[in-house]
This record gives sequence, C-alpha cells and structure tokens, in this order.
Amino acid sequence: MSPPPLLLLLPLLLLPLLWPPPAAASAGKYSRAANEEGDGGAPAPFRLVRLNQVWEKAQRLHLSAVKLAELHSDLKIQEKDELSWKKLKAEGLDEDGEKEAKLRRNLHVIMAKYGMNGKKEAAAQATNFIKDGLENDSLEDPRLEKLWNKARSSGRFQEEELDKLWREFAHHREKVREYNILLETVRRAEDTHKNMINPLEEEQLRKEERLLGQHSELKERLHSINQGFERLRRVSHQGYDATSEFEEPRVIDLWDMAKSTNFTEKELESLREELKHFEAKVEKHHHYQKQLEISHQKLKHVEGTGDKEHIVRNKEKYTMLEEKTKDLGYKVKKHLQDLSSRISRGLQHNEL
Repeated sequence: MSPPPLLLLLPLLLLPLLWPPPAAASAGKYSRAANEEGDGGAPAPFRLVRLNQVWEKAQRLHLSAVKLAELHSDLKIQEKDELSWKKLKAEGLDEDGEKEAKLRRNLHVIMAKYGMNGKKEAAAQATNFIKDGLENDSLEDPRLEKLWNKARSSGRFQEEELDKLWREFAHHREKVREYNILLETVRRAEDTHKNMINPLEEEQLRKEERLLGQHSELKERLHSINQGFERLRRVSHQGYDATSEFEEPRVIDLWDMAKSTNFTEKELESLREELKHFEAKVEKHHHYQKQLEISHQKLKHVEGTGDKEHIVRNKEKYTMLEEKTKDLGYKVKKHLQDLSSRISRGLQHNEL
C-alpha cells in the first residue's frame, strides 16, 4: 500500500528550513559524491550543493553569457566565504552566528541580483548586459527612474556615456537592495531579542553587540546610498566632469568613502594609486564581458548554419573568453571586497 501523500511531501516541505543542515545531513552536502556531478553528468562547478542548485536554476532561466559569468564569480566568492565560515564554526569562533547571518544575507542579495528571488524572474531573461538593461530593466525607485529618463532624453550624453551612467544607476540599485535585506535582517533580530523570555545575561550581551554592529553597518550603507544618490542627481543634470579622477561607479564610491575617513595624506595617496590599478582591472573585465557577448551571438549564428568546422572554432573561442571573464570577474570582486573592508575599518575607527 502506498504511503499517504503528506508523508511523501514532508521532507520537501522541511528542506528549505535547513540552514545550515544538521551534522548528520552535512556530510552528504559537502561530500565529493554529492558535488561531483551536475545535471547530465557534467562536473559540478561548486563544492557546495546549495550553490550548484543556484547555478542550475540560473541556467534554466537562460541568463545571458555575461550574466552567467558574473554569477559564477559571485558564487565563487560566496563559496570561499562559506567554506571559511565552516572552518571557523568547527573551531567555535562564530558563537553568536553573526558571520552565518551575513552569509545568508549575501546569498539573498545574489539571488535578487540575478532575478532568482521569486519576485522578478522574468527580468532575468535579458540577453545583453548593457543594451537590454537600458531598455527593459527596472531601477525599482521612482526617483531613480525619473532621473534616468531625464538624463537619457536630455541629449547631454553620448552613447558611451549613457552606458557608463546606466552602470552607475544599476550599481546604486544593488546598494539599495543590499541595504533593504540588511534592514529586514536587523528588524527580525530585534523582534527575536524583544521576545526572549529570561535570556542569560551573557547571551543577551552577545545579541546586543551583534545588533550594535549591524546598526553601524546600516548607518554606513545609508550614508553611501545618500552620497550615491546626490552624485547621480548631479551627473544627470550637469553631465560628466572631464577632470573627474575616477569613472567606474564602484571606484567612485570607494574613493568618496575613503575621503570620509581619518586616513593620513600618505594613506590616501597609496589608496588612490591602488584604486587606479583596480579601475584598470575593472575596465579590462568590461572589455572581456563585451567580447564574450559578441562571441555568444556569433556562436548562435554559426550553430544555425550547421557548419561543424566553424562551430568548433567558435566554441573554442567562446569557451576561452568565458573562462577569462569568469576569472577576471572573481579577481575584481575579491579585490573590491578587500578594498571595501579596509575602508570600512577606517570609517568605523572614525566613530570610536
């Protein structure tokens, strides 16, 4: 006799609640057998099952070649951070769960960024990372939409400058998303803290310290968002300043933050040089992104002709560009993470 339907469904209903899974289940999650193969017997790109599931979902959504390469870099950073956290946890160094909570938030941000959070999956069907962004992508804020539409119709910007300005708007949108996810996390933590019945004093102190740290991070992110919005408003109305020190949105953000710290002139000068090198690395990454998109379109065209020799040649070129774009994407994001951490420490030192 077949088991009742509820018993069949119960494991599936419980699965999303497991973060991280219990010790008994975690062996399967991190085991070589569980991660050796993805769909169709292909080697899985990540060591963690959860990240392979995100990757497979992205492929089912038919993200563009560029967005897939970007997602791969994001997931590689997430994987590195999760494996480091796993080691810390085994050594008992994340007792308050702060690092675990941050990892969870980071994954939520990644899912939202690529349209895999269940809210706007249709938007993830874009096939061109700049062109479709300009035409179809939502900025999720009426103020930003108004600024962008005004700038685009002003005739003040060349096409290349519009591409650059769009990247600034999209970067600002990502910062707002990250802020909102952190804000929601802090609110939940505060509600839990209020509802605790007779908590132990040591545990209460740990939770209060954790909340204080998160409030400090919220304040820092909100300051960056306000600075960013003022810059977008200024550039949208006045155009780009030819004498501007940096052009890449993330570098402009970092430099503005750095100038708000109490770094010495010598430290700022050293950071300025490093930011110039970082910006060159970002520009190189943009170049490979564009070449990858062109190669992807060409490969699709050649596949339609049925010419096997041309297909093989174009596939080889596409694979080379894909790997180079992924590798550069990872290096850019790792370098960004390191720079952000260093400047954030300077901002926190200001408040002491």
